[in-house]
Amino acid sequence: MANANEEMETKGVSTLLGDPKSAVLKLSIPMIIAMTINSLYALIDGVWVAGLGEAALASIGFVNPIFLVVMGFSNGLGAGATAIISRYIGAKDKKQADNAALHVLLLTGILTIIFTAILLLFLRPILEAIGAGTTLDLSFEYGRILFLGTIFIVFSSASYGILRAEGNVTKTTYAMGFGAVLNIILDPLFIYTFKMGVTGAAIATVISLASVSLLLLYWFTKDTYINFSIKDFIYSKTLIKQILGVGLPAGGEFLIIATLAASLNIILIIVAGVDGVAVYTAGWRVVMMAMVPSIAIGVSIVAVVGANFGGKKYENIKIIHHYGIKIGLIIVIIMSIAIFLLAPYISYIFAYSPESAGLRDTITDFLRVTCLFYIALPIGMSSSSIFQGVGRGLDSMFLTLIRLLVLEVVFAYILAIPLGLGQYGVWWGIVLASLVGSGIAYGWSRRYINRLTRENKSLES
Repeated sequence: MANANEEMETKGVSTLLGDPKSAVLKLSIPMIIAMTINSLYALIDGVWVAGLGEAALASIGFVNPIFLVVMGFSNGLGAGATAIISRYIGAKDKKQADNAALHVLLLTGILTIIFTAILLLFLRPILEAIGAGTTLDLSFEYGRILFLGTIFIVFSSASYGILRAEGNVTKTTYAMGFGAVLNIILDPLFIYTFKMGVTGAAIATVISLASVSLLLLYWFTKDTYINFSIKDFIYSKTLIKQILGVGLPAGGEFLIIATLAASLNIILIIVAGVDGVAVYTAGWRVVMMAMVPSIAIGVSIVAVVGANFGGKKYENIKIIHHYGIKIGLIIVIIMSIAIFLLAPYISYIFAYSPESAGLRDTITDFLRVTCLFYIALPIGMSSSSIFQGVGRGLDSMFLTLIRLLVLEVVFAYILAIPLGLGQYGVWWGIVLASLVGSGIAYGWSRRYINRLTRENKSLES
């Protein structure tokens, strides 16, 4: 074991296996703090880049769908790690939990090689295909540097998944917070002081990710519950299948999100030009911050459900589902009201320069329309997380596919082009799809949970 600190080990594991409501809350609060800081970085990064003008802001918007694919499969690997390792911890099989973590590291190396090779060879054609147009050179300049740091993206995401699996959200919070604060400090230095523009923004991100990866690697050699001892590695196709059974569909969800972002960018170019993409890119950074509580709760649900599923405490899964939705709704309703009231002031931070001042009113409208989008998020994300926690990643991915590619793109297209609402139609399409898709996810998850509970009772009787 990396450290004989039994108190720390017992605390993390006992949290996962204790009262399910308490477990969700204890894991969610640090995750909300860490992810808020991380989203604050993304927000501030957008603010600094906005000072370079609309073209620079739009160029990052075109790289975002590709970044989402890389980040998505990295987070998917982390989700697979959380679900599988927490399940073995719940079953009190530490040896297999350690071995599963080593398999996660193996998959980290494979995923890094694949993404780095593809993006170094095909980044410019991909950007051309998704409509970068006049911003192609800026987008390529930003993306080329950013994706040289793919190893750090994948490793940090996988490591977060392992830490969450053992209930060690404190270190996850520290690492994410450290990376975000470092990035916030480095951004203005590289963008303006060193006069590197969007290239500087990419360099600042890579340096921050590398620093976080080194910190995580240090912790894993010192004081984590999971033991990374290569001599204990026993290759297992079953473990690979279990991790990928959650990881690939979870990564596929981000591929769907990236496809959605690219599709919406194309629709926005048609109805509003580069300005439409710039407004969406700026406003979506605020949306991402507002999404944090729902995402953090969903991530925590994966770990708690995995541990209870491994321990065969199936009756707790319904409690976890309901509680996650309840606390999520309370938080997002408060946030929605706050963002609606503060929208004019928030929009100013993205339109403070003469080059971007014309976007201010439209960004304000975007922020107010998307306030309704947040309300459905806790329902949809908590429901999808149930499936990831029990290892049914394909169910979660299918729900995301329905909400985003089937509903969101269709609604956005119909409202924006045939009905002539322009970029406002895209925003309302996002809202409508979220409400309908989350309702479908809730019904699907409840049906599964009820069936699982009935089957368990039948086996016991």
